[in-house]
Amino acid sequence: MISRLGLLVLLCSLSMDRIPIAAAERPNVIFFLSDDQRADFLSCAGHPILKTPNIDALAGRGTRFRNAFVTTSICAASRATLFTGLWERSHKYTFGTPPIAEELIADSYPARLKQSGYRTGFVGKFGVGVPRSAPKQMFDSFVSLNRNPYFKKQADGSTRHLTDLTGDKAIEFLRSCDADQSFCLSVSFNASHAEDSDKKDHYPWPPTEDGLYEDVTIPPPLIEMDFHKQLPKFLQTSMNRDRFYWRWDTPEKYQKNVKAYYRMITGLDRNIGRVLAALDELGRMENTVVVFMGDNGYYKGSRGFAGKWSHYEESLRVPLVVADFRQKPQARVADQMALNVDVPATILDYAIGKIPDRYQGRSLKPIVQGQSPSDWRTDFFCEHLMDRAEIPKWEGVRGDRYVYARYFQHLPEGEFLHDLKTDPEQRINLVGDPKSKEILEQMRKRCDELRDERGGEYTQAKFPTQRYLKSLRNSK
Repeated sequence: MISRLGLLVLLCSLSMDRIPIAAAERPNVIFFLSDDQRADFLSCAGHPILKTPNIDALAGRGTRFRNAFVTTSICAASRATLFTGLWERSHKYTFGTPPIAEELIADSYPARLKQSGYRTGFVGKFGVGVPRSAPKQMFDSFVSLNRNPYFKKQADGSTRHLTDLTGDKAIEFLRSCDADQSFCLSVSFNASHAEDSDKKDHYPWPPTEDGLYEDVTIPPPLIEMDFHKQLPKFLQTSMNRDRFYWRWDTPEKYQKNVKAYYRMITGLDRNIGRVLAALDELGRMENTVVVFMGDNGYYKGSRGFAGKWSHYEESLRVPLVVADFRQKPQARVADQMALNVDVPATILDYAIGKIPDRYQGRSLKPIVQGQSPSDWRTDFFCEHLMDRAEIPKWEGVRGDRYVYARYFQHLPEGEFLHDLKTDPEQRINLVGDPKSKEILEQMRKRCDELRDERGGEYTQAKFPTQRYLKSLRNSK
């Protein structure tokens, strides 16, 4: 059955905006962000089981990016990238590090929009450390909502699921906005992140999704679960394997947890529909740009892995849809490489036509408008610098054809080269193949080049953690 949004999107057709953008012509912006959702976990991306009708409707009138990726596959660093427009190596924020620097907060997309007269709102999982004054600098309305538990007790004694509360608060923000003021609302779902503290019910779903997918047998993961056995020992003992035993290591767990995880995604999709229906009721849909993205990929048992963090496609590739309701409905699927680092540039380009010079991403607006920039990227730098032994640090390049990764604290065994043309599932490591020696050297050189543009080689002193800084203070 087509949703209200699905019917609505067929009716919206207004002219494109221009640069520079006068205040009276500025669009509203809503940015929806999901947690732990891989690119193929959408029905519009061809998933045979999962139901996401409202995101599908957005894709049906906008642009779905088939090749969308994160530059760091973990929520803290990825969300910092989404705010700052910088790679992890440049913003230097992940779990355990000092807060995002004040000068980067000043250039964040919500701070820039607030300075420009937008009413800015945030609802949901913030997920980053910032200076104490930053939320007020970035947002007119800031509602932080976090899991653990997902079910929140209400004043009347009832409970309400966090995903539904996120939808409630987003709708409250929309209704609080003056009709003549442009707004930017960031809705950051905790779903579909597992409840890590609950080893029995990892994926608590909203009651509305009770019974969904119960009569379905979930097929095996993308790549067989014993694939990890051919990998180096440091990956076989990583957090990817630890959490696999929590969730996916028996057929019973796999069936139960996948169905629960899918219900969480359908629940967040339903709340996206609720928010957009409220926007329509307020008469503001036709002047709004909507962005939907995932903060990182997800293995879901593929390769015998849980979580994300490492260099394979399941970890890096995410869903991304941009729908400008002022444009004629188009249902376009774009093949250009789009990154999380592009999202803040895109939002500012649409809203005010100005992008900070320090931003390292590019606006996706020309692609959404049907253009094909001749100088668009054909590869990108990717990395993971969190200082935790169970999550090995790495850096690499994901190109159109070749993927290169080096776990630089685990060399030589931690170097990988994959040919996506002959081996799209990345089963074969070509590092030791004499025929691949030339392309390996090219990819090593390209990795060095992109790394050095963003901050250079990793050292603890250059990318300090809170613990490291404390040890320096104590040693004086």
